[in-house]
Amino acid sequence: MNVLLIEDDAELAGLIDKGLSEMGIRVTRAQNASAGLSRMVTGEHDVVILDIMLPGGDGFSLCAEARRREIRTPVLMLSARSAVEDRVHGLDAGADDYLAKPFAFPELVARIRALSRRPPGLVDEVRTFANLQVNLRTHAVQRGGRPVRLTSMEWRLLEFFVRNSGSVVDRAAITAYVWDDNHDPLSNMLEVLVSRLRRKLEDGPAPQLIETIRGAGYRFGPP
Repeated sequence: MNVLLIEDDAELAGLIDKGLSEMGIRVTRAQNASAGLSRMVTGEHDVVILDIMLPGGDGFSLCAEARRREIRTPVLMLSARSAVEDRVHGLDAGADDYLAKPFAFPELVARIRALSRRPPGLVDEVRTFANLQVNLRTHAVQRGGRPVRLTSMEWRLLEFFVRNSGSVVDRAAITAYVWDDNHDPLSNMLEVLVSRLRRKLEDGPAPQLIETIRGAGYRFGPP
């Protein structure tokens, strides 16, 4: 696997490069927006890891420009900015995933592998699960052709489930994505949010999509 790492923090880039290289993943590095875009245009990479704050530009603009040029390589954005607005901005700019700093290295690797498994050139905006359709760019959700209205927190939870569909995800990973790394994963807020999302998505005879895995977390997708 070939990964393009666009990150100006030399220490962090070195740690990511070393960790991925030890796992047999080839890493190409760029330290500013101009070099990053150039390598995205001319290189063949399976995944791009893109920081937001870069010399000569920012990750949002770089990603949007890459998509304008029809570069379809999956992009994972990294940023210390973990507010919902920043994550939405990144996804709207064309990123496929967003990981807030600081992050656990195993989660970074898992997200890279998930992105690399997508067929080349097929970065879908609309995901379909049974009769549920989720548009990751416009945030439109339909179940059986019926619009489903979600709160911002319900959307964040659904978005995380969709991007990790088929995999068992634990409470800590979910709460870090939906809230932040300081949220207490032992509180019952996650159960309340999952219950609310289930009521909106799983009304009627349609297949149940959110499965509770006792002692492990949740799995999203058709049975």
